[in-house]
Amino acid sequence: MLVVKALVIWFLILMLAISNGVLRESVLLPTLGLPSGMIVSGLVLCALILIVSYLALPWLAVHKRKQQWALGLFWLFLTLGFEFSFAALQGQSLVEVLAAYTFTDGNLWPVVLVVTALAPRLMARLRERRE
Repeated sequence: MLVVKALVIWFLILMLAISNGVLRESVLLPTLGLPSGMIVSGLVLCALILIVSYLALPWLAVHKRKQQWALGLFWLFLTLGFEFSFAALQGQSLVEVLAAYTFTDGNLWPVVLVVTALAPRLMARLRERRE
């Protein structure tokens, strides 16, 4: 059951990431330009991932550190799988795909991936301190 719940939360994160991308392309980049629009977009997405993780942890019921780390890695691998599959469907070359994994022009995608992997453990720790 945990896998299903983890997929549901990851799908929510995916929908937020897509919405963030729409916001970035339609508002942030035209208004702020590069690199500011990319930086704001990356920070917003990181914050959304952390918030969703924080709110979802009680429902996910991952109380052990190993479970929290495994959940973050699961989300990371799902994200990478989605990114590479979607790029392949669009006919992008590997060079084009890997260009997104740099910090060029304020791109924070590598940071987003790290936050995705760390979010369950970090937010569980925050919850532990608040209790």
